[in-house]
Amino acid sequence: LLFLFIVYSNFTFSQEVVKVDLSNPRTTLFTHIYFLQEDSYNASNAATTIRGISRREAIEKVIKIKKVFDGKGLKLEWDNIPNDKNYLDTIYSITGGSITEIKHRYVPFPNRMPEIYIEKIGPRWYYSKETIKKIDKIYSQIYQLEFTKLQEKFPVLFDKKIKGVYIWKPIGLLALIVLCVLLFYIIRPIIVFLLRRLQKLIVRDKSYEKSFEILSQLARPLVFIIILSVISKLLPSLQLFKINNFLFLGISIAETVLWVVVFLKLTELFLKVYNDLIKSSHTKLDEQLAPILRKIILGIVVLIGFLKILTIFGVDPTAVLAGVSIGGIALAFAAQDSVKNLIGTVNIFLDKPFRLGDWVEIGSVVGTVEKVGLRSTRIRAADTSIFQIPNSKVSEADINNKGLRLYRRYQTELGIRYDTPPELIQAFVNGIREIIVAHPDTRSESYNVEFNKFGDSALIIMVNVFFKKLDWGSEQSSKHRLLMAIVKLATALGVQFAFPSSTLMIEQLPGKESLAAKYNTNQASIQKVIKKVLDDFNKSEENEDPNHATIPDTFSDMDAD
Repeated sequence: LLFLFIVYSNFTFSQEVVKVDLSNPRTTLFTHIYFLQEDSYNASNAATTIRGISRREAIEKVIKIKKVFDGKGLKLEWDNIPNDKNYLDTIYSITGGSITEIKHRYVPFPNRMPEIYIEKIGPRWYYSKETIKKIDKIYSQIYQLEFTKLQEKFPVLFDKKIKGVYIWKPIGLLALIVLCVLLFYIIRPIIVFLLRRLQKLIVRDKSYEKSFEILSQLARPLVFIIILSVISKLLPSLQLFKINNFLFLGISIAETVLWVVVFLKLTELFLKVYNDLIKSSHTKLDEQLAPILRKIILGIVVLIGFLKILTIFGVDPTAVLAGVSIGGIALAFAAQDSVKNLIGTVNIFLDKPFRLGDWVEIGSVVGTVEKVGLRSTRIRAADTSIFQIPNSKVSEADINNKGLRLYRRYQTELGIRYDTPPELIQAFVNGIREIIVAHPDTRSESYNVEFNKFGDSALIIMVNVFFKKLDWGSEQSSKHRLLMAIVKLATALGVQFAFPSSTLMIEQLPGKESLAAKYNTNQASIQKVIKKVLDDFNKSEENEDPNHATIPDTFSDMDAD
């Protein structure tokens, strides 16, 4: 009985455990791959996954399909393959016009090999007709170097093994490495030459030549991309099936990183050319835009590269984009202020309501624009304090850009005593006008000096002038000289400035002289006084120190109004 049990057990375990099963996508793919393994090889069973052609052709097709998977380093993730016999492909469905047809089909590698898929025909799942039709072409594209004929002619060279490894495979790998080294030294000078020719065709202005020197830096990554492309074409022919998955994964990641480097270099080139262009326009705000553009483009390029690497690891790009979209919406709701500020930044750089260094008035904040960032604008006030205004508020606010004024306007009112004779009032007004005309920093063709109203305790003379120099320090120095000349003129003419007061007027006491003010209204004397004041003013102008009353940079654009 023991002997019979042992014989029966050996006979049972020697039987085929795995049977052909085409009931769902997972079992069909498993039937194909399992019966083409070395320890369970049965090409006829594997060929059952193809219908509509002869058994010999089916065997040839299933072997090629497996070699395509192995050659491209495509590994089936069995846990992710559906085992539903009525599985519907809702993601990669076929859309024609306004009708979307959802089929019973499954694409194992939709990103890297979408032409190969299985579909349900009747109660069973088979490789599709499209797969059978295209597999020969796909196979020939992947296996560019076909060693089958060489193996038939030189079986000794291709069948010899050392520790289970065919000798020709490491030799072929070494030859591929040597080929890549030779390609590097051959292709790199060609790429450099072509890039320099491209630079000469694009650059007409010699001032941009330094910026375009960065084109030559693209040679190295471009050469590596070409070499990696050659490797990906020839590597499947070496039939390194066990490590192809890792090799192609590394090649795909390296290509993605190199393309990211190429686009970053192109971004750097674009920003250098942009900086050269804006230097001629002398627009500081454009200079501020360059680093912001660099950050945005860098973020976009790195994000696209990261998404590409995710798809290399088998992540569905549709799911990634959907996740990014949903995450973006959630982030937008969570950070509405940040998004509004970013949009405000874009509006500022598009509209350019001010430049760096301009003296602006934004709402209640008045000061010099120092920096425009992604989130806020920095304003330095007259007392050197810093205001950080969100760009969303800046883009919506009424902006008074005083830095764009052609001239700096100064207006004041001079109050003189009510008992000033009309002749002196007119003389005083005429003298101020002549001072303004003689002043080198005022617009002599545009000014107003008029006796324009009666005040509560003074006769009001309006003075309205425009200074040519726009910076705050120069304006204060020019204003000082103007006001000092007016004061000297008033002193010389005997014109007295009034101040708020109540006056008890006693014209004459009995036996006393009149207390009324006495004025010299002689025209010759008046003209002589005005001439002397103007001469003194002109002399003071000649002796004026040009570095007088300099103001620190912090206050370089303070508003006079």
